[in-house]
Amino acid sequence: MKRSIPNLIFLCLLFAFSCSTKTAKEDAKVANAPNIILILADDLGFSDLGSFGGEIQTPNLDWLANQGIRFTQFYNTSRCCPTRASLLTGLYNHQAGIGHMTTDTGQEAYRGHISNSAVTIAEVLKSSGYSTGMVGKWHVSNTVVQDTPEKQLAWLNHQEHHPLFSPIEQYPTNRGFEKYFGNIWGVVDFFDPFSLVNGTEPVKEVPENYYHTDAINDTASVYIKEFVEKDEPFFLYVAHTAPHWPLHALPEDIEKYKDTYTVGWDAIREQRYKKLIELGIIDEARYPLSERWNNELSWEDNPDKEFDARAMAVHAAMIDRMDQGIGRIIETLKETGELENTLIVFLSDNGASSESSMRYGPGFDRPSQTRKGEPIAYPVDKDVMPGPQTTFTSIGQRWANVSNTPFRYWKMESFEGGVHTPMIAFWPNGISAEPGSISNQVGHVMDFMATFIDAASAEYPSDFAGNKIKPIAGKSLIPVFQDQQREGHPTLFNEHEGGRSVRTEKWKLVTLAANEPWQLFQITEDQTETKNVAGDFPEVVQELDSLWQNWAKANKVIPKP
Repeated sequence: MKRSIPNLIFLCLLFAFSCSTKTAKEDAKVANAPNIILILADDLGFSDLGSFGGEIQTPNLDWLANQGIRFTQFYNTSRCCPTRASLLTGLYNHQAGIGHMTTDTGQEAYRGHISNSAVTIAEVLKSSGYSTGMVGKWHVSNTVVQDTPEKQLAWLNHQEHHPLFSPIEQYPTNRGFEKYFGNIWGVVDFFDPFSLVNGTEPVKEVPENYYHTDAINDTASVYIKEFVEKDEPFFLYVAHTAPHWPLHALPEDIEKYKDTYTVGWDAIREQRYKKLIELGIIDEARYPLSERWNNELSWEDNPDKEFDARAMAVHAAMIDRMDQGIGRIIETLKETGELENTLIVFLSDNGASSESSMRYGPGFDRPSQTRKGEPIAYPVDKDVMPGPQTTFTSIGQRWANVSNTPFRYWKMESFEGGVHTPMIAFWPNGISAEPGSISNQVGHVMDFMATFIDAASAEYPSDFAGNKIKPIAGKSLIPVFQDQQREGHPTLFNEHEGGRSVRTEKWKLVTLAANEPWQLFQITEDQTETKNVAGDFPEVVQELDSLWQNWAKANKVIPKP
């Protein structure tokens, strides 16, 4: 595909002047230790990928899936920064200090940044002889904001420059990553991102044809080429912002999907459900298709068909573009001879998002105009089409429900649509399971720390940088890679904004809010949470509620009402 000359010039300049925080390694290179690449999508639905039932063109991720393992029961913590905190530290997110978002409440579990009693994967692997780098969305540090809404908007609109987007000691380069290029905050304009930094230096301007997904993937390829020149394995964290709103995509990518979603919600959902069954990801008996969200409105009677079909087309285009760049990362690994001994994992931070960015309007992390002064539309009435930089739009509840087929709900909720992620693991030299295998073993994002330590023959510290480190909560996935039954988590817990859950091997207890009654599902037979049996098994509700309360107390969890 054609690469933008301004983007290429930008990348050349960026890396010509980038500063490495490289320090002497404590240990020599571990013999035959694998390179590790962790790729995280943002608000990707369970069935968005082709290899997980979707109609979106994702040939490169599908190739990784067909050469590796797909996990059908892999869990996150239901929202962006909590999942990232858990993923990076091998702890529950509350243990890592991010029980909610990035505001510091002064409470131990809600400090809004990765605490000093947690250690990151990068810090552990760097201490074990790895080069470490990150590209993309950080979103695990306290956000610095200006003292008036007017000043904040001027900053968001690139009319003012301020050197720090969070306390600098919380930047990636101070949490184990030797190289970093990306956005410190969460939400970004894909054509001109806010909070963009190289190392710790703010990137004040981007080229005319900049697109953030391309920059993330292409920077990853540049880092790989730099890393392989050293006699060390590398750990690279590729944290995408796609397909998180705003719906921003390139015209040629949108064009591929201009007619795909004109058939409506039900047709796409049924199509995905059937494909999931055909692929062996789910079976009809244990995964009945849950009722579509707000199905009183048919597609035929939808007054906003044109907008809604376009919105999902842009969502698809964003995922398509991300996959294209992942293909370039794979090609770089092939060219450098590193592909066979590179462990690549891909997943999403949570389910697809039901949020309405249009109703939010400008403020906090959402600009009111472009750098050039063009007004940005937040079209509540759906009268401005999604796609260009001058719009901030999102797919909404019904398409989010489709993206998360066959599950209920979405991002932020502890139901399966929020906490269930597609996950792919690829490692030719280290996975002995049959290529294209599908694993039903339960896993969690906090398992990556233990997995990578196991793969790298590294050690998880009890102390780090003068701080006592909390014991690891995750468990290695290496036995699954070796086609063995691992000893998994007897229970998994979650809490976000009052939504709570506890899952055992057989049961799942879940609620949307702290002041709502528990719902109980026999998860081994009802993976899509369609039959609430709380009234039939009050003793199970009581038992699981006690487990959740004990976990919450131990981890200083304070659910919002």
